[in-house]
Amino acid sequence: MEVTFWGVRGSIPAPGPETNRYGGNTSCVSVRTKSGGLIIIDMGTGAINLGRTLMAGDFAAGAGAATVLLSHAHWDHIQGFPFFAPIFVGGNRFDVYGAARSSSMLEGILEGQMNPHFSPIYTLKNLGAKISILAVPVEEPKLRDLSTPARKRAPFIIDGVLIRALANPHGSTTALAYRLQEDDRALVYASDAGYPEGGPSDAMLALYQDADVLIHDCTYSPEDRAERLSRGFSSYVEAAGAAVRARVKHLVMFHYDQDYSDTTVDELAGRCRAELDRLGGGAIQLTAAREGLTLAL
Repeated sequence: MEVTFWGVRGSIPAPGPETNRYGGNTSCVSVRTKSGGLIIIDMGTGAINLGRTLMAGDFAAGAGAATVLLSHAHWDHIQGFPFFAPIFVGGNRFDVYGAARSSSMLEGILEGQMNPHFSPIYTLKNLGAKISILAVPVEEPKLRDLSTPARKRAPFIIDGVLIRALANPHGSTTALAYRLQEDDRALVYASDAGYPEGGPSDAMLALYQDADVLIHDCTYSPEDRAERLSRGFSSYVEAAGAAVRARVKHLVMFHYDQDYSDTTVDELAGRCRAELDRLGGGAIQLTAAREGLTLAL
């Protein structure tokens, strides 16, 4: 697998000179499988540049196909979808998976952001590509007790990649974490994770276990997280703790607060490295995600 980052910010885009190195677009990651298939995880504003890149190939001719995995439907994870160039080209195909009680409910959520009060592009039916909306079969924890572990459901296979999904607590809602397993390589994506005291559940740690790469929410410094617990995000402390407990090989910091400059992200990466070492994770590689970064598994 080959993983590329197109957007690494949380909440809202943050363009400007202070965010040039890491980038100001919101969450979007693409995965190229061994067979050449394309899996897109989340479609924040980073998806716009991904779409432009794809239009240099089969997607421009209407011969492209991709799978989209949505962690949840907060706008910073779906707002790039109506502006993703390949969806306007007839012949292209997209299977969009996300957390909802039914596929029709997920379709309604995506249609909602395309309401003419919010978007100049009204309804999915105005798009040229064939789009299938599919609910991921996941049982979420009860929102009244976010320490309750979610139960694993049957995995599914796409382009030879075994995909498992599990819901993390995220403020008053949840966000799916995904594990993508191809042969003996595993990638885990866990954005917008707001663990209760004690960290991730045993079930979630099992999802992360021995991953070659764990892309983990690092929205805040621990000081800022303490003041904003209700928002349901992690700091580098929670990310490092999860990585060490799950014995992952490579931790990737992701989903930085929109108000953090590149210099601040540099500082948080240094503090995260120290935290990993303190917890006994000196062998864990650490990377702060930035737009344009590609990692090979």
